[in-house]
Amino acid sequence: MTIAWVFPGQGSQKLGMANSLLDLPGSRDRFELASQILGRDLWKICCGEGIPNEEIYDLNDTRNTQPALFVVESLLVDDLKRQERETQLIAGHSLGEIVGLYSADVLDAKTALLLLKKRSELMAVAGGGAMIAVLGFDRNELDDLIRETEGAAIANDNSESQVVLSGSPEAVRKVADNLKCKRAIPLKVSGAFHSKFMTEASQSFAEELDQVTFQDAQIPVLSNVDPTPTLNGDILKDRLKKQMSTGVRWRETMHKMQKEGITTLVEIGPGNVLSGLAKRSMKGVLTSQISNSSDLGY
Repeated sequence: MTIAWVFPGQGSQKLGMANSLLDLPGSRDRFELASQILGRDLWKICCGEGIPNEEIYDLNDTRNTQPALFVVESLLVDDLKRQERETQLIAGHSLGEIVGLYSADVLDAKTALLLLKKRSELMAVAGGGAMIAVLGFDRNELDDLIRETEGAAIANDNSESQVVLSGSPEAVRKVADNLKCKRAIPLKVSGAFHSKFMTEASQSFAEELDQVTFQDAQIPVLSNVDPTPTLNGDILKDRLKKQMSTGVRWRETMHKMQKEGITTLVEIGPGNVLSGLAKRSMKGVLTSQISNSSDLGY
């Protein structure tokens, strides 16, 4: 059995997602560390508890979503390692890539949380765009429309039949209106993530990354901007620098996993979005989810 661990990104969060993890070794310390870095109580935010005089309290605020998902997913992977569970490949979707780098021992938890604080703050203020998910379409028609429409790009190439468009509101709406598809769903986001609208934020994040040492990975990692497995820390850093303004190539990531002989995909984190994509796109590959303490065997 050849295994890949994958980590979901924003959209998978839900209130109570950490409830069963509080008694795991290191859980309280990890939440305390995150809360100290953020300057607010991340555990209470994950539980949906009202916090007096707290400006940022919503779990769905990207400044909370990103560190909260990291804490939950990193605690799950820590326990898998304690159980001596192993994987042959690692990949993460958008912010999940940073969890993947942590799981491959490229970054420690404190460094990852500091990076996610900066990343989420940059994304929170980088407005001026829109995103629309489209499902059930002809790939050639979509590619033609993207080429013909200035200001529109594919932010998340999730599968043959599911992508997320990103760019100016007018451009993405034009592509969605002219594309023959089963569904087009506008997303409630603050900006056009993974597009040129993130260029300034991406440059600021790259400067932050330059201050950080990336260790070589212990397990090959597939990056969103280049789903070619590598252990090289410098390459992984360079790829992450480009991620905020470049599309997530998840469809190609799944294809690469199959070429590498992956037979089981384990989604580590709340929800089953990546497992669902794999079931539809990776024929013959088994999927499983690790999202709470019972999934870990407790």
